[in-house]
Amino acid sequence: MKAGIVGLPNVGKSTLFNCLSNAKAQSANFPFCTIEPNIGIVNVPDLRLERLEALVKPVRVQPATVEIVDIAGLVKGASKGEGLGNQFLANIRETDAILHVLRCFDNDNIVHVDGNVNPIRDKETIDMELQLKDLETVDKKLEKVKRAAKTGNKEAQKEEVVLLKIKSALEAGVSVRTLEFDKEDYVEFVNPVQFITDKPVMYVCNVDEGSAATGNAYVEQVREAVKDENAEILVLAVGTEADINELDSYEERQMFLQDIGLEEPGSSKLIRSAYKLLKQQTYFTAGVKEVRAWTIDVGATAPQAAGVIHTDFEKGFIRAEVIAYEDFSELGSEAKAKEAGKMRVEGKNYVVKDGDVMHFLFNV
Repeated sequence: MKAGIVGLPNVGKSTLFNCLSNAKAQSANFPFCTIEPNIGIVNVPDLRLERLEALVKPVRVQPATVEIVDIAGLVKGASKGEGLGNQFLANIRETDAILHVLRCFDNDNIVHVDGNVNPIRDKETIDMELQLKDLETVDKKLEKVKRAAKTGNKEAQKEEVVLLKIKSALEAGVSVRTLEFDKEDYVEFVNPVQFITDKPVMYVCNVDEGSAATGNAYVEQVREAVKDENAEILVLAVGTEADINELDSYEERQMFLQDIGLEEPGSSKLIRSAYKLLKQQTYFTAGVKEVRAWTIDVGATAPQAAGVIHTDFEKGFIRAEVIAYEDFSELGSEAKAKEAGKMRVEGKNYVVKDGDVMHFLFNV
């Protein structure tokens, strides 16, 4: 599962990517410095993992990870191949969620591709290019479906109605993710097409250091503009995050954060938010050899969770022994949780909860 960082040139995408991944994507004050999409595997910050490590004292610890892709800056006309448009749109299609960076700070030393700072215009520029690409996609799909619908094919007739609804919305400048569909129609006709504007989105408002804790007028404009989109907004001073990253010691970083009124780096919040945006959650295995956070889809069953460790675990699943993280943390060990009756035995239909500490029994 990948989250793609998108935005106009010079809004702070590559600087943000560097903060998140410590991979050194070129970060320069001109458009298109990120030509190939940079990919970073980023650890998901999780205080629960630190607590389990302190209790179990394992040989090694393995956090959950999320894949972040830094994609080249988009310009007007991208849907027709302007700038790096075709490449941008192909790269974004391969991601599962969008982190849309908006410039919400003034700085005369950093050139804005459109001449002045206006996050709403910037958002609309990218929205329009993505919507135009989706319009192209829906038109191609409709050509085939209409031919089948004319022959009396009932499924094609149902699909035509859904696609026409999407086409009409896109022509009105409305993204697919804001539309409502019957669950069956969505699964059958919408999801397989992989519309770009159907991907979940989080708007990252890149602000100056003084606005890191409380936001600013630009951020309020963004909140108002996206209130009907069911999208998350995160305020982040990307340049400041880069400065924090340069500091050597944990103590220095904490002092810097306190000075600007933050409890933790904004990049940590962003990684966790991206993880949720991708509809991912964590369960833990906790033994003396390894304490590990495993990534599963929200709603995964116990056998599916076991299959993340090894496919044999899923095939031969018998049962799972489960301790809620809160119980494990409070009681201090698996043995004490068992003594207190806090270890449950769960079968194939158990839906794993975020933070479950699990042990699987299987037979192949």
